[in-house]
Amino acid sequence: MEFDLNWILLGLPLAFVLGWLASRFDARQMRAENRSAPKAYFKGLNFLLNEQQDKAIDAFIEAVQNDPDTSELHFALGNLFRRRGEYNRAVRVHEHLLSRGDLSRPDRDRAQHALALDFLKAGLLDRAEDALRRLEGTHFEAEARLALLAIYERSRDWKQAGEIAQRMQTAQQGDFSVRLAHYLCEEADGLAASGQLEAAMAQHQQALLIAPNAARPQIDLARLQLRLGQPAQAWDTLQALAEKSPSALPLAASLLPEIAKALTDAPIQPWLEAQYLRTPSLDLLQALVALDADSGASQAPGRKRYVDHLGKEPSLVAATRWLADEPFAEEEHHPAVQRALEHASKPLTRYRCAACGFEARQHFWHCPGCQSWDSYPARRVEEL
Repeated sequence: MEFDLNWILLGLPLAFVLGWLASRFDARQMRAENRSAPKAYFKGLNFLLNEQQDKAIDAFIEAVQNDPDTSELHFALGNLFRRRGEYNRAVRVHEHLLSRGDLSRPDRDRAQHALALDFLKAGLLDRAEDALRRLEGTHFEAEARLALLAIYERSRDWKQAGEIAQRMQTAQQGDFSVRLAHYLCEEADGLAASGQLEAAMAQHQQALLIAPNAARPQIDLARLQLRLGQPAQAWDTLQALAEKSPSALPLAASLLPEIAKALTDAPIQPWLEAQYLRTPSLDLLQALVALDADSGASQAPGRKRYVDHLGKEPSLVAATRWLADEPFAEEEHHPAVQRALEHASKPLTRYRCAACGFEARQHFWHCPGCQSWDSYPARRVEEL
């Protein structure tokens, strides 16, 4: 049977036409898909700019379905879920990104950081800690360490917080010496509460070596020295405090009357008067009044101090304390008036955080509201 060349001549053009039609169909389909993905993307962006997050999420989901390999859309979608508080969905998006084998190293680190933020926002601190530790040696290392520091501070794990802070200081990410001293003081408080006073003393002394000018190690050390029956050392510590951090002396003023009882020959009262004249304070004033009472003097010197203080600074607290012993013409009304004044002046004796405004009856080194360190001034609300 002879082979007919006519069939070849007829088949070649037919094959060419079919190939051309197939390529045109594929190109048209690709163009349609490429048009649909950007259209959904820009639609989502428009909704996002108009603060219509629900519609933006729907548009981004559509865009991701049209082009599942687009990592940027996944990041945008995950961030939107996190902002809306849908942490489970944000975690799924970022875990999906991390499971992809074709993801570049920078995008993988970015997805790991986003996943850690998801866990942080959801309050899953143990999982957040694990995710943040995986960021060591990446571009997000500094941010991860700060987040780890916040986790350990919130959970009061002072040892691990100290390790992270020391690592950050070594990497020159800032000066964390004062914060390291705070961590040691926190550990010392725990030791002192369990009766390990000598170990607590060693912690305070180490904190003082790390941050010589920090107020807390000196105040806590003086308080512990007094507890251990070392009033002379406590007196020396408070004198050093007045030289290095005079603004913090009011926080330790209540220790001075007790030290004066033990050290009768020490010139504590004239020294305290000099400190008060330099910076008048309600706590220093109250310590002077207590010293007057302990010395056996009549009430007149103490009451005069309140009047003198009113001449320097208008103070409802000082006026209330002065009126407590002032005789009234109608004495039967005195208790009611005194109660009213004390009720009105009580909020003025609080301390207020300079960072968030959280007020408390006691002074905090670590604000329970915003978690800031050293944000509480040593002076009370009325004196600010």
